[in-house]
Amino acid sequence: MTKLSVNINKVATIRNARGGNTPNVKQFAIDCERFGAQGITVHPRPDERHIRYADVYDIKPIITTEFNIEGNPKGVSKSKPYGFIDLVKEIRPTQVTMVPDADGVLTSNAGWDTVKNQDYLCDVVKEFKDCGIRVSIFIDAAPRMIEMAAKTGTDRVELYTESYASKYAANREEAIKPFVEAARVARDCGLGLNAGHDLSLENLAFFHQQIPWVDEVSIGHALISDALYLGIEETIHRYLACLK
Repeated sequence: MTKLSVNINKVATIRNARGGNTPNVKQFAIDCERFGAQGITVHPRPDERHIRYADVYDIKPIITTEFNIEGNPKGVSKSKPYGFIDLVKEIRPTQVTMVPDADGVLTSNAGWDTVKNQDYLCDVVKEFKDCGIRVSIFIDAAPRMIEMAAKTGTDRVELYTESYASKYAANREEAIKPFVEAARVARDCGLGLNAGHDLSLENLAFFHQQIPWVDEVSIGHALISDALYLGIEETIHRYLACLK
């Protein structure tokens, strides 16, 4: 079964808007797992506008399923004297997902160019894997980029699904085509497969029907938004139902 990892960044965004500890990010992570999520994802950015580096340390001991930390290996915290690589190596999550975020971006908006960054990615993948951490590379649905990702030694790739989500309503069959092709290339290369970005209750079931061998989906914005109306328990149950 494809695992659901809940990205809790948006919960931290709400908390940070007022200061204090409401909503409680740690308790939210506990509840997501209690209601059936098979993983928790966080994406600490250098400006710490949502998940803070301190949150990552607080959350690690309470995770009972899988912990996935996303981010740019080149990132350096503005509040701590170390960077993303140091954080991940100290925390040693189940998985690290490398995302090529530029400074100041609102959200992740592109995958790695695994041709131009081949040597760098090889070095970082090895550094993480030497610590026993599963590695995933955030990538566009482009066969060449996936083939070159495989040469880095990464365990998985995560397909950047924004274009699928944006085209879904107009023509879902056309929207999914490049992702099915990319998923097949990843499978042929021996890579595990994750997916994320703008997946929702509207488009997740069809995505999974067409690519049933996807290992994990990481969903935050849509899931947290749905929870405002449905409650987090019902929301997680509905997302899990899309993956059956």
